[in-house]
Amino acid sequence: MTSVKLKFRPSTNSEKEGSLIFQLIHGRTVRRINSNYKIFNDEWDGANGRVILPPASSPRHAPLSLVCANVEWEIRRLRNIAEELEHSGDEWNLEEVSRRFVPCSDTGCSVFNFIHAQILRKKQLGKMRSGETYQATLNRFMRFRKGIDLTFDMMDAELMELYEAEMLKQGLSRNTTSFYMRILRTNYRLAVEKGFTHDNRPFKNVYCGMDKTVKRCITLSEIKRIKDLDLSRQPALDFARDMFMFSFYTRGMSFVDMAYLKKTDLKNGFLSYRRKKTGQLLTIEWTEQMKNIFEKYKPNRSQYLLPIITKEDGTERRQYQNQMKRINRKLKDVSVSAKLAISLSLYYSRHSWATIAREKGIPLSVISEGLGHNSETTTQIYLDSIKSSEVDKANRKIMKDL
Repeated sequence: MTSVKLKFRPSTNSEKEGSLIFQLIHGRTVRRINSNYKIFNDEWDGANGRVILPPASSPRHAPLSLVCANVEWEIRRLRNIAEELEHSGDEWNLEEVSRRFVPCSDTGCSVFNFIHAQILRKKQLGKMRSGETYQATLNRFMRFRKGIDLTFDMMDAELMELYEAEMLKQGLSRNTTSFYMRILRTNYRLAVEKGFTHDNRPFKNVYCGMDKTVKRCITLSEIKRIKDLDLSRQPALDFARDMFMFSFYTRGMSFVDMAYLKKTDLKNGFLSYRRKKTGQLLTIEWTEQMKNIFEKYKPNRSQYLLPIITKEDGTERRQYQNQMKRINRKLKDVSVSAKLAISLSLYYSRHSWATIAREKGIPLSVISEGLGHNSETTTQIYLDSIKSSEVDKANRKIMKDL
C-alpha cells in the first residue's frame, strides 16, 4: 500500500512563500515530488497537513482555493498511478510513479487532466454549479475507467457504448446518462478545437438527447393548502414551507438564487438579482407575502437576505447545499401534512408558478420573462419588449387568489 501525503517546506523568510510537496511512502522507501504550488508559512496547518483556507472576503481566498483544488487532484492522480502499478502484478518502485506523474498543467496529455482544468476554469469564472456538474461527470467516468487515464485519441464509439451500457445497468435513466454524455461530448469537442485529437465521432451511437419528463407541478389549491398549514410547533417544517412559498412568491426563484440574495438587493420596493445560472438580471416587486416571510426570520447578521447562509467563513457554498438537502427532506413531511399525492420538493415551486400562470391566460412570453428563460430561442423574441412591471402584474394576479 502506498501512502501519499501533502507536506510543506517553509521559507526561511516569513515574507516569502514556501513550497508544497508530495510525499510518497511505499514499504520503507520515501520519495518526495515537488509541486508548482507555493503558499505563505501562516497558510499551512501542520497538525492536519493541509492548506488553511481563509474567509471568502479575503483576497487570498480565490488563489488558495485554486491551490487546494489542484493539490487534491494531483494527490488523487498519484494514488491512481500507485494503485495501477500495485494491481499490475509487476515489480515497481516509487521512481516509476514519479516517472508516470505528469504536472497537472499539461492538460492535453489526458482526458482526466483536461476536464479537471475545465472544472477549475468554471470555478474561476464563478460558474460553481457548472463546475460541480463537470466534477460529477469526471468522477463517474473515472469510476468507469477504474481510475485509469486515457488520451482523447483513445475515446471511440465502442468505449462510449460500453460506458452508456454500464450506466444503464446501474439503474440510471436515459436522461441521466445523456446528461453525463453531453458534458463529455462538450469537453471532447473543445479538445478537438485545441488540436489534441481528430474528431473520431465517439458519441455517434450513444444517446445525447432529452426525453420528455412529467412536469413537477401542483395546483393553486394545493399551494394554498401548503401556505395555510399550522406548523408553528414544527420549526424545521415551518422553515421549509416558508422557503418553498418564498420561491413561489418570487416567480419560482431557484434555491441557489434565494440563498445568495443580499439585503442590498432589496431597494425601493423591488428585489433585483442576477440568476446564477444565466447571469440575467431580474427585478421582482416586493409583495406583502415576501415581506411577511422576511420579517419572520429578520434577525440575521450576515449580508444575506434569508437565513440560508448564516456564516461568511468560506463555507457558503456548502451551507447552501446542506440547507437545500435539509429543506427538501422536510418538504416531504410537509407533503404529508398538506395531504398531497406527490412528494414535494423545492423544484415544484418553479413549475407550479409557470403552470398556474399559463392556466390564468398569462402570455407565454411574460411567463418566460418571469422565469428568466433568456436562453430559450422560442421566447427570446418577446423578452426585449416585455417590461418587468408586466411580470409583476402577472405575479400579483396569482398572489391575489392565495
